[in-house]
Amino acid sequence: MAGLAMEHPMPEATGGSNPDVSLLYDINGIAKDAPHWADRAMEFIGEYGIVFGFAVLMLCAWWSLRKGRNAPAAMAALLWAPLAAGIALLVNVPIRGFVRRPRPFLDHQGLEVLIKGKTDFSFVSDHATLTMALGVGLFVANRKYGLIGIGLALLEGFCRVYMGVHYPTDVVGGLALGTAVALLLAPLAMMLLTPLMRALAGTRAGWLVRSADAPAEQEPMSAAEAGAAMPGHGHHLHHRDNDLAA
Repeated sequence: MAGLAMEHPMPEATGGSNPDVSLLYDINGIAKDAPHWADRAMEFIGEYGIVFGFAVLMLCAWWSLRKGRNAPAAMAALLWAPLAAGIALLVNVPIRGFVRRPRPFLDHQGLEVLIKGKTDFSFVSDHATLTMALGVGLFVANRKYGLIGIGLALLEGFCRVYMGVHYPTDVVGGLALGTAVALLLAPLAMMLLTPLMRALAGTRAGWLVRSADAPAEQEPMSAAEAGAAMPGHGHHLHHRDNDLAA
């Protein structure tokens, strides 16, 4: 594979004046110089591995966040992550149909294509959209898990260009789309999902939302209680639960 690949074409053949195409050849060029086993590893990671990693990450987040004081709200945010990813992918359907950008290997020679048979349109990247929506959705639930998820999404974007199946701008567009959907619709999603999670917590399936040893959820303070909690009254405001990022 890498040993049989063509040398980098001249800038005129690659669109050297186009930074998008130039960066595509720079990143994909790493695959040409890499050993066969490294390319196969990147192929698996970029196509399936990171998505599987997100499944494990979300399972860990669920197990941890259900033990917190604001477990129902955290679970609502955690549920929003895959919902946001699904909505972002649906939004991408008309975008891809409108832009109709061919895959880069169809227009540019000399690329090392690690995944064969990609015939759909290139802009924007579904994988980048999916993973960033999951990562940002996780960030709404918990900063620590969210930052890990966002890091995985950025790695996914790099892998898609490395594999020769997307332009860098396909990835940037996917990251932006996933972020926009997850953040802009988060307030509405939390308003709808949080009461649902609180109701579920009171049923036999409540262990899915709150662990048995989780502290009781704090009730919102009234105006009088809030005034009494000001530092001038000798009390401290209740420390915000750092598990919930939004």
